[in-house]
Amino acid sequence: MPVVTAEGESAELSLLDVLRRAEDLSHLSCSTPGEGVALVDYLLAICFASGVFPGSTEEWHVWVAERQGLGRAAEWLAGEPDDAWDLFHPERPLGQNILLGHLMAEHGTGPAQLVLERVGDYVQFFDHHHLEHPASLTAAEAFRAMLTQHVYGLSGRARISGKTLGPRLTNLSAGRLQGRIRVVVQGRMVGDTLRMNLYPAAGGPGRFNHSWTGEGVDRRTFDVRPPGRATSGPADLHSYLGRSVLLQAAPRKDGESVMVDRVLIGAGELLTLDPERDLEDAVLGKKINGHRKPLWPSPTRALWRNAHSLYAAARDEEKGLFGRLRDLTFPTQGNRTVCRLWAVGLLANKTVASTWTEGFFPYAPSLGEELCVASRRGSDIAEHVAWSLERAAYAAWKVQYPNPKPADRPAQQARFDARREFWPDAEAPFLRLLEATAYGDPVPLSLLGYAGELRTHAEEFLRNRLDSLPHNARGLQARARAERRFHDDLASPKGPEELRGETYT
Repeated sequence: MPVVTAEGESAELSLLDVLRRAEDLSHLSCSTPGEGVALVDYLLAICFASGVFPGSTEEWHVWVAERQGLGRAAEWLAGEPDDAWDLFHPERPLGQNILLGHLMAEHGTGPAQLVLERVGDYVQFFDHHHLEHPASLTAAEAFRAMLTQHVYGLSGRARISGKTLGPRLTNLSAGRLQGRIRVVVQGRMVGDTLRMNLYPAAGGPGRFNHSWTGEGVDRRTFDVRPPGRATSGPADLHSYLGRSVLLQAAPRKDGESVMVDRVLIGAGELLTLDPERDLEDAVLGKKINGHRKPLWPSPTRALWRNAHSLYAAARDEEKGLFGRLRDLTFPTQGNRTVCRLWAVGLLANKTVASTWTEGFFPYAPSLGEELCVASRRGSDIAEHVAWSLERAAYAAWKVQYPNPKPADRPAQQARFDARREFWPDAEAPFLRLLEATAYGDPVPLSLLGYAGELRTHAEEFLRNRLDSLPHNARGLQARARAERRFHDDLASPKGPEELRGETYT
């Protein structure tokens, strides 16, 4: 079955093709970041299930440095029975729950419900794409959408009536990665990416979840909401069935591609995750009530503004993905190891998907401390410039509106607040700062250039905002007060030295 399009390819590749050509493929093209993460996780599950994973941290370093082949994973998959990987098997459809089959005719909906970004709260339509929309999905599109649902599916209530299947099944559980940032290490080729994200499996790889039934697993039933089950290993973790879902193939004529025209979705599996085993890539913060909470996506703070958290984890963590990365030594770019930390999260308003947030951050293990300094200082500089812009807006507002109504203040002050333009603009200079640091440029000089660029752009954004002031005495006074406040704040000894043209020490 075709699964995904690779960069530079005109036709979609199967899972087997991807594994066989992993050393030649630079990128797998997916429609959303979440879909890309879900596909990588599924490929990792296949590697684990086939026994293709390092036995220790030391072996992992050798695997990555010597580019250990993934051919055994491809051989294992090629030797698997076809019906174990059949998306439309009559008894054990891949990744699905055949127990929903007798309800498809009455309760099935259009395939739009399968696409996480379209379904809203799984009852109402979203993005002008109604759940009964008749447009079919190709088998490949449906498969990738199903994987995304398994990993990122939101909580809420499915469209199946509780009188039909019981409320325990129709109340959807949140996916394994919903609510936290997933970090994938990206290499030059797909093979490099898979190797760097494989890891020693304490206790063995565990089972692979082909289908809801016939796996020897006690999964959630229609009437009972059991406690979360512990994973049997990474193959289980990365292939778990986060949704009880069933796809229906549309009738086709000879020579036509298989299409999906109806779907049915219920609740998924419940897992009890082991922080020591099941959160390999999590960026853990400070302890709250005795537990360290993973970094989560924020609707008000772009992901790049938390890049320092990733670099701090790579510098400080002793276990998991970040603990292994720190000692990576093989050269892939010149004389340095340079890969990317791909961070992905799903932003949602309760049960409604909002948007994806993602960031690509270069990483060189030999320059871990420098990247920590650059990202932390770069974030501090941007925060201080934004704070100065807010203070300048307040200064202009105080002069221009001497007797405002309290309810009018937010809109009046927003007229002069240039942060809306500043924050999106600051991302590109920040990423250039990290890129230069990863390739060995001196951090103090890079920070000076970065600070100067942010300052110049912020001045322009503020000037454009203040141009809306009238050209009278009050307007001129408001402009002068705002510009003076802005420059005084940038030159304050309490702010970053780089904004004053000094080198950080």
